[in-house]
Amino acid sequence: MLVFTLLLLGASLLSGVLGAITGLGGGMIIIPLLVLIFKIDIQYAMGASLVAVIATSCGAAAAHARDGYANLRVGIFLELTATACALAGAHLVAFLPGRCLQFMFALTLLYSTWLNLRDAAKPKTGPGHVGAAHRLGLEGDYPGPDGEPVHYCAQNVSAGLGVMSVAGFLSGLLGIGSGALKVLAMDHFMRLPFKVSTATSNFMVGVTAAASAGVYLQRGYIDPALTMPVLLGTLAGSMAGAQLLPRLPVAMLRKIFTGVLGLLGVQMLFKCFGYEF
Repeated sequence: MLVFTLLLLGASLLSGVLGAITGLGGGMIIIPLLVLIFKIDIQYAMGASLVAVIATSCGAAAAHARDGYANLRVGIFLELTATACALAGAHLVAFLPGRCLQFMFALTLLYSTWLNLRDAAKPKTGPGHVGAAHRLGLEGDYPGPDGEPVHYCAQNVSAGLGVMSVAGFLSGLLGIGSGALKVLAMDHFMRLPFKVSTATSNFMVGVTAAASAGVYLQRGYIDPALTMPVLLGTLAGSMAGAQLLPRLPVAMLRKIFTGVLGLLGVQMLFKCFGYEF
């Protein structure tokens, strides 16, 4: 039992670091680890993941906000939609079989990977719609490579809200913070700087996960013996990852983000059909 707990702690520490620097929140990483490596039922893995996502968000979001990367105004605005949809998704968990949830999780990972690869190969061009963002104050500054503030403004707010609705629903349904879709919504649709997108996502995933966690707790899917080492590991890892984010180049962050998503998506898809590697 002690060895199992220590292994869980180590895996959660790694997922916390990756979750903080990529904006995934840890849930996209810890669920496949628990299901594929530790052979935990996916519903209980989701319950532990939601608590871990909250811990990751708490550990990283404060540091990102202090350093000027997270835009809390953008995050709170988008979370109004995501949280409502997360509650709707969480109520459906008890009615879907585990294999169906695994398949949906794998498709979410692989689709997010494809979108990110496409965006990396095709640079953003042309202005977006900024009128609504100006009226709502969805703009800000973040520290540039030379230390000087770089100004930005959100674009295509309605498209970003639409993707956030899907992200929130999947968060409640799959027990994740849906950081991958949130980063893609802000980076691809709203055209925020990538570091701002990942930092703001870290703040947002905790709010969405907290909305769903109560439903999972009520249904008995949060096991304290499993959740405690996962929570402690992800919290420590997220705080370490928050310190790494300002030091890593954007190109490296994109490669880490895409590589982690693709690998976990393929593994989860194989698991759905009874194959493991």
